[in-house]
This record gives sequence, C-alpha cells and structure tokens, in this order.
Amino acid sequence: MRNSMTPIPFPAAEQGVVTTSNLTRRFGSKAALDDVSLSVPRGSVFGLVGENGAGKSTLIKHILGLWRAQAGEVRVFGLDPVSDPVAVLSRIGYLSEQPDLPEWMTVSEFIRYTQAFCPKWDSQYAEELRQQFGLDRDKRIRVLSKGQRAKLGLLGAQAHRPDLLLLDEPSSGLDPIVRSDILAAVIRTVADEGRTVFFSSHLLEEIERVADHVAMLHQGKLALCAPLDEIKVQYRRILLRFDTPQNQAPRVPGALSVNGSGREWTILCNQPLKTNLVTHIVDDQAASLSDIFVGIAGGVYSHA
Repeated sequence: MRNSMTPIPFPAAEQGVVTTSNLTRRFGSKAALDDVSLSVPRGSVFGLVGENGAGKSTLIKHILGLWRAQAGEVRVFGLDPVSDPVAVLSRIGYLSEQPDLPEWMTVSEFIRYTQAFCPKWDSQYAEELRQQFGLDRDKRIRVLSKGQRAKLGLLGAQAHRPDLLLLDEPSSGLDPIVRSDILAAVIRTVADEGRTVFFSSHLLEEIERVADHVAMLHQGKLALCAPLDEIKVQYRRILLRFDTPQNQAPRVPGALSVNGSGREWTILCNQPLKTNLVTHIVDDQAASLSDIFVGIAGGVYSHA
C-alpha cells in the first residue's frame, strides 16, 4: 500500500499533453520542485492543488517555458517549451490570477487585438463567450469589475480553441456566481473536441467539482497524482466514537491524521485500519480533497 507521499503513477503507455520527469528547481537551498514526475492526460481537467509556496506557480512557469529545468525535463505536446516556444505556446490558452489587460481598450477592441495574434481564432465562438459572460462590447476595460476582467481574460485565452487551457488560480477573489460561470466555461472547453484543461487552484471544492485528475504538491514534492475517482476510493475519512472521553488522541497505525477531542475522533487514512479500535467506527466515507490536503500538509495528531 502506498503512503501519502507516493504518487499513483499513470499508465506508462499513456502519452500526456504535459509530462514532467524528475523535474527539480531550487532557489538557493530551497527546493521549489523536488523530483516531480507527472502526466496530464489528453482531454482531461487536471487539477493542481497545494499550499502557498508548494511549487504550483513554479511548475506552471516551466510548462510555459518561462524557466528551464535545472534537473529533469518538461514536455508539452511532446516538445520542450523552452526550445520550441512558438510551437508550444501557439497551442496553449493561458489565464493567470490577475490578467494583464490593456485598460484603455474596449471589450471589442481587446477581442480584435487578441485575434490578431491567434491564426486559429474562432470569431463565432468568441462572440458566444462574450454573450455568455455578459460583457458589453463598448465598455472600457478600466471600468470592468474584477469578475468581468476574469471573464474577458478567459475569452481571450479560449476563443482560439487551444489544445491546452492553462488556468492559474482563475477564480481567486471572485464571488460564487462568477466562479460558477468560469467553471461552466471550463467544462465546455473539455467537452469541445477533447481539449485539455490544467487548472491550478487553492479552492479545493472547485477542483473537486470539475477535475477528473488531481495532483497535490506539498513542499515541492508530489504528494499524490491520480484520477479523482481513484483518490476518493483510496482515501477514507473514518469517525470513531468512544463510550468515555479520551484524554489523548487514539494511536492508529498508518493514519495520515487524527483530529478530535473527548468521545469523537476523525481519522484520515489511505489503507485499511489495522487497529483494535474498529468496534468504535460509526462512520466510514470517502475523504474530500480538503480532508486529504489537511491530512498530508498538517500533522498526524491534533486536537479540535
């Protein structure tokens, strides 16, 4: 049985849209990425999660070819994004947390401006997205709300129907309605022509809602990487209830985390429990990504 820091590998025969092999990047003595190997399947929504400083942005910069690997390698569509930037970037649509948009332009001017750089621009699709997002073609970007700017940035990243849509915290700081609109557009992207989405977010409930594959970075290491369905089967959230209050956390071999107090304790595990406490189990269910994240990133034993 794998431990929490051992990624579940993808099948060797599967050629990913993005692959990294033993990718390592250091800043002084700190390893921002530490021997990271993963594969993003074609036609998937691939969610990347991790705490601040876990290495998410560093990984994305390598995918975009902004940084050369210090060790290991990165391939996007089978190409080195540093050596072949035009061939790679022409097939990527990218949206960052804070899109850098020319504020003096109107929405229509921005669309025409972006179209000039995208030979495969789909004008009809761009207009559909503009209407779907409720963007006034005559409004200046400087008067748009943060949510409207995010939608316009997504339109610009998406309207040339890229093979890979790369989203770096696209809905951070946005209200739930705007986030829902953006997620709906992401889902549509995948449905159209089997294209691929690489989606980085600290909002775990969003990743769980739209992703079918998930990778988790923790302190630069790949803590897990697998189809979401497999993760949900492997990681369990188990509730123990005792007849009398417990003065300390129960010791459970193989537990990733034990939290609680008194009579009730919650255990996160990724393997069958080998303990004499099974008679105290009152609930056993698939763990959420939030449960798994806290279990991997936090300590094993803690009180509520």
